[in-house]
Amino acid sequence: MSANGQNRHARTARIARRLAVAGTGAAVLALPLIGATGASAATPAAAPAAATAATTYPDNLDGWIRESLDVMAQHGIPGSYEGIHRNIMRESSGNPLAINNWDINAVNGTPSKGLLQVIDPTFQAYHVPGTSWDPYDPVANITAACNYAADRYGSMDNVFGAY
Repeated sequence: MSANGQNRHARTARIARRLAVAGTGAAVLALPLIGATGASAATPAAAPAAATAATTYPDNLDGWIRESLDVMAQHGIPGSYEGIHRNIMRESSGNPLAINNWDINAVNGTPSKGLLQVIDPTFQAYHVPGTSWDPYDPVANITAACNYAADRYGSMDNVFGAY
């Protein structure tokens, strides 16, 4: 991810476009199957007022936490906005590019990275499908850290110090 977040924004926009196209295509394909008893059934009825739009999130701390919570909900990973935010502020002050180059992990060659200061082996072990493999990606970092905290402590909400 670049420092200004443009790569993440482009990825999010690309995913949103894919979902919108897939959703529209699925609706069009489903129309002939519902009540298709004659030639008139092929004529589509009035379109719904608004198509279901993909959820978009702001490219900031609030958006990253909210997107992570949605991914976590899909995978049964517990956690709350408040618990995640509290730990992010303690670990990185909200800087997705934070890196700890001085503690024992750094001395051993695996510095803690990102919003929730995850080391690479933990990030890889607790990576959640559907998120980036980049430990600096805010959503991937939050989601992997919350997956780890859920396994070790029951939830990120139960973490009140360095983990």
